[in-house]
Amino acid sequence: MTDFESKETGSDYSRGYSETIDVIREREYPLLKDITYLDHAGTTLYAKTLIESFSRDLTSNLYGNPHSLTAPSQLSTQRIDDTRLRALRFFNANPEEFDLVFVANATAAIKLVADALRDATPQGFWYGYHVDAHTSLVGARELAALGSRCFTSDEEVDRWVSEPGSVPAEGNRLFAFPAQSNMNGRRFPLEWSERVRASSRGSVHTLLDAASLVSTSPLDLSNAATAPDFTVLSFYKIFGFPDLGALIVRKSAGHLFNKRRFFGGGTVDMVTTHETAWHAKKRSSIHEQLEDGTLPFHNIIALDLAFETHARLFGSMANVSTHTRFLAGQLYDRMVALRHHNGERLCHIYTSPRTDYSDSSSQGPILAFNLRDRHGTWIGKSEVERLAGVKKIQIRSGTLCNPGGTAASLDWTGADMLRHFSSGLRCGDDHDIMDGRPTGILRVSLGAMSSLGDINTFMAFLEEFFVEKSPAVTSLASLADSNLVQEPGFYVESLSIYPIKSCAAFKVSDGQRWEIHPEGLAWDREWCLIHQGTGAALNQKRYPRMALIRPTIDLVRGLLRITCGGASSAHHKTLEIPLRRENLNLVSTSLCQNSSKPSTVCGDQVIVQAYTSHEVSSFFSSFLNVPCTLARFPPQMSMRSVPSSGALINRSSSLRALGTMPGSFPQDPLQDPLAAPNNPILLSNESPILLISRSSVNRLNEAIKRNNASGNGGNNKAVAADVFRANIVVAENPPKPANAERPYVEDEWQSVRIGPDGILFNVLGSCQRCQMVCVDQYTGVRGDEPYSTLAKTRKRGSKIYFGRHLGLAWTGSPDGEASLPVSQTLMVGDNVDPSFGS
Repeated sequence: MTDFESKETGSDYSRGYSETIDVIREREYPLLKDITYLDHAGTTLYAKTLIESFSRDLTSNLYGNPHSLTAPSQLSTQRIDDTRLRALRFFNANPEEFDLVFVANATAAIKLVADALRDATPQGFWYGYHVDAHTSLVGARELAALGSRCFTSDEEVDRWVSEPGSVPAEGNRLFAFPAQSNMNGRRFPLEWSERVRASSRGSVHTLLDAASLVSTSPLDLSNAATAPDFTVLSFYKIFGFPDLGALIVRKSAGHLFNKRRFFGGGTVDMVTTHETAWHAKKRSSIHEQLEDGTLPFHNIIALDLAFETHARLFGSMANVSTHTRFLAGQLYDRMVALRHHNGERLCHIYTSPRTDYSDSSSQGPILAFNLRDRHGTWIGKSEVERLAGVKKIQIRSGTLCNPGGTAASLDWTGADMLRHFSSGLRCGDDHDIMDGRPTGILRVSLGAMSSLGDINTFMAFLEEFFVEKSPAVTSLASLADSNLVQEPGFYVESLSIYPIKSCAAFKVSDGQRWEIHPEGLAWDREWCLIHQGTGAALNQKRYPRMALIRPTIDLVRGLLRITCGGASSAHHKTLEIPLRRENLNLVSTSLCQNSSKPSTVCGDQVIVQAYTSHEVSSFFSSFLNVPCTLARFPPQMSMRSVPSSGALINRSSSLRALGTMPGSFPQDPLQDPLAAPNNPILLSNESPILLISRSSVNRLNEAIKRNNASGNGGNNKAVAADVFRANIVVAENPPKPANAERPYVEDEWQSVRIGPDGILFNVLGSCQRCQMVCVDQYTGVRGDEPYSTLAKTRKRGSKIYFGRHLGLAWTGSPDGEASLPVSQTLMVGDNVDPSFGS
């Protein structure tokens, strides 16, 4: 037991739980068996018996629409009324003083209040909010016709509360703040509601966003005089299920909803639709005025069972608070203690002067942080999140739906953020570092079912991948050694075509020459699968089963033949598509990038031609269980192109020499003067051709085996070269024993000539790798290698590289202008003659 874990001898760990947390997890949360879940601030997890009891309830009772007098409808009404009361009591809210309105989530509750205040008076309302507010609280400012104010600190709020005269005298006024920051877990003074009410004589109303707080802490609304006028929350943050929220209203503030304009079914006693437009709103309760349409009554029934299950497992929210506070303290202490070999801290944790992880009044079980290397340089959040995902550790990164708190923590001004947006920064993208500072934050958050095992796993992950130990001394010669450069060359071991983007490879047979064009090998990535709803191209990162879709190019019959299933399956379904474009029943459509993530074609919006045949779409949809169809890149007139020189990789920083360490990156050579400024591509991500070296794959597998021998666990088996999805695999000629190979020598290549005609290819840069390399191309199963080992041996800055991008060299014409090369051919066995950079 470590010094940190010895604290477990206290009674805080699992205090008050029905059983030890490990026993509860094994029975109630079986999906956590191989997962380390650290995103409870996003949503916590539902218990197995909750879902089972909900299923039993629904199969044992007949529930009808509550807007009826039938027996099934009345049963639904009864369960809704009982659950509403139970929810109020869960927060110690007296039903004589409070009403609870069921909504979709906390955001819907905020909008309901803002809409009502906008409609309450002709002049609208004034709005104030704390800088550390959730995005949904910030968004309410757009409805405030009398203006809004962002309070940038607690002290600013305190001063304003003491001098409320800065608020407009006319119209309604609303001040909103979070009970707990969803970014870093900092907890705010709940007495603000009482103080605002007292200082403004009730003319300023308060809204408390309790969604983050109530996930792991009790909320006590027993004193209506000091409680907020409006409290919003999401029940899935507490129980994991159902997806339901609530607006808790002090009845004394309920009159603000009287002028709400919209009405829906169930909120009115009578409506006239012609001659005179008139309606009579229900007045018996606040919730009857606000719950438009049919309530999600099945979800409300599930909520009743969630209260019951949670109490049975964890006893009370006070128990959950004690348990998570203990774990958060453990995690904070251990993260602060992590240091590189030179004494520099790994973790930069975003805290405030009041932060105390042992004090639940000031801090919740959330840690917001970024990582630094031994030089103090920031490590990109995307790299950390991707590696965590490969190791089945679920964390969150970005601005965390808390734009003000994140910007303040990172010291970004509004002008900075606008400049970054203009430069391409978007929520959820990979622009991790701009102007030398992080653009987002990493977050781990704990919940009722978190355990010490989760903490230990996460700490082991940080130590394995990000704590830099003392530099190892290596006896390997520098890759730039002249003897290495002058040794015999390489040959083409295999040629692979990927006719359908992200699907299996078609291997070119030995002895067959294959055409190479400026945009790549013939037929390479000319097709893709697109989602029929969004138009986005599918990829193996999201759908690893795509590796089992195997296209074959039949040049004799002029067909693209596609089979689905494992390599050993005896029952393949087959689809045949003509290679020629005539009469293909195609329709042009836009292949759009996802709104929050880079698109599958490097952010480009591409016009593709989708196959409209039901036979085609059903062939792929039934196999992937995704509504999709096949699409084809249009004729070459709409060719995409490789990013301009320098955009593929950052040549000034990404490939600096790392000394003599195997797998190191030397200075990337200068481009050939005849290199194309923009090499054309079809649907490949970055370049026309990708090359890898068999020797480099062998060296990587040696590292994977060493990792396995050291007992680090995981699926540490040697990987096939196919996981890198290269077009050209080169091997050393003559073959050499493993200890004499020259792995990663391709990092030095400036250009290569291949085949008897010496076809010239420029090296465009190194290939940045993602988690897709972890998909076994023969089984469609995702593991954690080789990405885990690549992250240790092939990382530079925040990027991981393996393989080299190539493009056909442009040739000079008699008038001195560069022109596209003519198509030529390659074959397995062709000699490869590299040219090394100086």
